[in-house]
Amino acid sequence: MDFASYDPEGFYDELFDEAGQPRSGARILVERLNALPPGDLKRRQEAAEKALLQMGITFTVYGDDAGTEKIFPFDIIPRVVEVDDWAVIEKGLKQRIRALNEFLSDIYNDQKILKDKVIPKELVLSANSYRTQCIGLRPPHGVWCHITGTDLVRHGDGKFYVLEDNLRCPSGVSYVLENRQVLKQTFPHVFAESNVRPVENYPNLLLETLQSLCSRPTKPVVVVLTPGVYNSAYFEHSFLARQMGVELVEGRDLEVVDGVVYARTTTGLQQVDVVYRRIDDDFIDPKVFREDSLLGVPGIIDAYRQGNVALANAPGTGVADDKAVYAYVPRIIKYYLDEDAILPNVPTFICSEDKDRQHVLENLDKLVVKSVNESGGYGMLIGPHATQAERDEFAARIKDKPRQYIAQPTLSLSRTPTIVDGAIEGRHVDLRPYVLYGKDVEVIPGGLTRVALRKGSLVVNSSQGGGSKDTWVLGGPPLEKRERKPTLNIMTGSDPNASQSQSQSQSQSQSSGPKKGRWG
Repeated sequence: MDFASYDPEGFYDELFDEAGQPRSGARILVERLNALPPGDLKRRQEAAEKALLQMGITFTVYGDDAGTEKIFPFDIIPRVVEVDDWAVIEKGLKQRIRALNEFLSDIYNDQKILKDKVIPKELVLSANSYRTQCIGLRPPHGVWCHITGTDLVRHGDGKFYVLEDNLRCPSGVSYVLENRQVLKQTFPHVFAESNVRPVENYPNLLLETLQSLCSRPTKPVVVVLTPGVYNSAYFEHSFLARQMGVELVEGRDLEVVDGVVYARTTTGLQQVDVVYRRIDDDFIDPKVFREDSLLGVPGIIDAYRQGNVALANAPGTGVADDKAVYAYVPRIIKYYLDEDAILPNVPTFICSEDKDRQHVLENLDKLVVKSVNESGGYGMLIGPHATQAERDEFAARIKDKPRQYIAQPTLSLSRTPTIVDGAIEGRHVDLRPYVLYGKDVEVIPGGLTRVALRKGSLVVNSSQGGGSKDTWVLGGPPLEKRERKPTLNIMTGSDPNASQSQSQSQSQSQSSGPKKGRWG
């Protein structure tokens, strides 16, 4: 199993150029993998899967007759992001997060952008995730979105586009860290030779970000608030709490006394300064949001308003996730920063606007329609692959509730080599980098590369059968300047430095073929 017969089939490929030659950043990787003995790559894939199974890296799929706990599929051929590409991504994400933070602060306070009619007032105020309860809020240091996961796709023109923003409780970073740990053990030498930038410091950076929100002159007490063991991302909640060295708590473990949040411990109550909440707004405080919530902490929003506790992310940030609001982000960037967007949006038609809605209804066979409130690959119509009955059904939905839908052209996502049934085949991928906003904005050099494992599919979500890859952002410190710590090689159980013999979208469901350099 090697790359000799690999065919990008006309799509933009992350490892190979149009002539079928390895891109400069992938040359070492391709050469080393081609040099492996017959059967060795397959054995390494199996060893990596076994290691992930032993680590218990799972996610939950509800309504699956085969069981809810699933091992997140992992492919050992990494996705490579070259230095110049990452520089654009990093700069563009910092710009986008700063602008969205200004937007959130504005719409819950002065609403200047709405008064200036840069974005329709009704579009924002009618969003399901707009929280009137958050009007007048001013989070610590003016930061609303402390942890962000922004979904990017590379189109056939080779450029990166933003597919959507995730400013509420973005998940997946635990897989980034675990994937990296496994792959460094799988290909230790090629990893070192490629000068890959590290991601292992993310838990420390996350903790520093959270601690920066504390207003008390003391060492901050930080907790991770989880809905519980039945949540689909519970593994990640417990993983991050463990990595940061903080307590993982449920709502029943916290209580508010005289406007101060406390955690119940075996030695009594302990004041909590910062809550990294992995609970949606609706459930975080039954006194303010859903009265029937048993997951949250009664009174925590009042404590937050008084400045006695910090929440990350701030409540109300979900309005910036709204898929219709997304279409206006380039205007939002221009309004607050007086800059053009570095990372462009995917062209988007907003069905609540008459002209856009008419275009969508007349072209349902060519477009992808998305519900603005659905995620995970659900609530979509893939026009080119839908039946006439399905298109008619969505047309009726759009006419009935136009605010709830947007439409976009069919994407030509980039592909990358992936091990499938003992062979290397091209599969479509997206990229979710993670951004931390504490004292400054910092983009973690890598991210979760999600891969659509089914042939021809563009749906990368784990709930829809997708998997993941390690993301190698090049430009790390040279090998001789690195601290070399012996790690256990999962192939041999030995020190990988001892011998050279150990070397190393949510989007549409089917592709109608490559459309290089244009929107189809």
